[in-house]
Amino acid sequence: MAAKSMIHYFVLCVDEFARQKSLSPREAFQYLYEHRGMSHLLEFYDVEHTLPMDDTISALTAVCRNNGGTLE
Repeated sequence: MAAKSMIHYFVLCVDEFARQKSLSPREAFQYLYEHRGMSHLLEFYDVEHTLPMDDTISALTAVCRNNGGTLE
């Protein structure tokens, strides 16, 4: 059950990141993967899933920017 919840949460995060950054879900996933956003979600799932989605998207934006991403 926990793995299923994590996957569902990751999909929600990618979809919301895509919406906020005007990307397709595929582009958003590739960007997050390339700039360590997905690694951040996996590593800090226990905290991130308790935060409001806007806070998570802000954190993902910062993590990606710190790893070479250019989206604001």
